[in-house]
Amino acid sequence: MERAQPQSLLPIRSVQAQTNLGRTKIYELIRKGEFPAPIKLGARTARWPAAVIDAWIQKKIDAQGAA
Repeated sequence: MERAQPQSLLPIRSVQAQTNLGRTKIYELIRKGEFPAPIKLGARTARWPAAVIDAWIQKKIDAQGAA
């Protein structure tokens, strides 16, 4: 049986670097339902699965192609 590759979890700074969005904009988009919400790991710790951020970026790219 083949094991699945573990997913990496990204901190806010990595998400900002990948999306070129600021922290405030990311949380604004989350409130609007336009950006994936993070996984809460603790009271002050949140991370985003890298695959989810990659999929969000790809969706934005695909939307530009359809426009």
